[in-house]
Amino acid sequence: MTEAKIIDGKAFAEALRKRIGAEVKRLTDYGVQPGLAVVLVGEDPASEVYVRNKGKQTLEAGMQSFEHKLPAETDLNELLTLVHGLNKDPKVNGILVQLPLPDHIDEAQVLAAIEPSKDVDGFHVINVGRLATGDASAMVPCTPLGCIMLLKDTLGDLKGKKAVVLGRSNIVGKPMAQLLLAEHCTVTIAHSRTENLAAECAAADILVAAVGRPEMVKGDWIKPGATVIDVGINRIAAPEKGEGKTRLVGDVDFAEAVQVAGAITPVPGGVGPMTIAVLLRNTLVAACLQHGRDMPDI
Repeated sequence: MTEAKIIDGKAFAEALRKRIGAEVKRLTDYGVQPGLAVVLVGEDPASEVYVRNKGKQTLEAGMQSFEHKLPAETDLNELLTLVHGLNKDPKVNGILVQLPLPDHIDEAQVLAAIEPSKDVDGFHVINVGRLATGDASAMVPCTPLGCIMLLKDTLGDLKGKKAVVLGRSNIVGKPMAQLLLAEHCTVTIAHSRTENLAAECAAADILVAAVGRPEMVKGDWIKPGATVIDVGINRIAAPEKGEGKTRLVGDVDFAEAVQVAGAITPVPGGVGPMTIAVLLRNTLVAACLQHGRDMPDI
């Protein structure tokens, strides 16, 4: 049996960043240098690494990077004051507040405080509504948009495909479904309470797994020849590497799925690298919209 094509998200993201860099240079030549502000509250190690990578790639793309690291005890009013200041700062085109926030801070209030035109994460309710109604000015969540880019690069036209999104989060599942609908797919959102879950998944031409459960999707959940996008990033024990060692796996059992699917994203190296690249794309788009410049075709 022929193994599935491996969808190389790392290579696609690298090429996307190069295109973004060229568009940033063009915009900068007009006197507009896009700027991204990232706010980190507390000292979560994974978030710190992620923020550091964002800052590095922002600068490499020719953009301005503004990092605001606040102590874990920062209260809601202090954080909102910072966000309001960034909303008014003309050098800042995109604002991202790194999640999760400490438990004592109301996440919903913080996200609602971000100016929708600068909400490059696409989490503000206005951007959610714009996405649902097909408004081109919507800021679209980075991970789902990255998934759509990989799907279109792999399959071309998605029209008429039956797509199943496994997971219903506001960050991935719901916006993923909206983007697939916009591509004229027939879309099902499945989740932990879906009856005959495996059968639902096995009917899909496109299966997007975003549930956060390691290797949940088995080979017999996949329609032969289907395209599988694995959004999951889960760290599990890897005793074969030594005591206390771990490895990253997705929500799909890759070893089984690669024998059935037509194309599949690996973990790591699939969807993961796309998220920061699309964040830079969103920042570029936000800068163009805010300054009345033509939207880049990326």
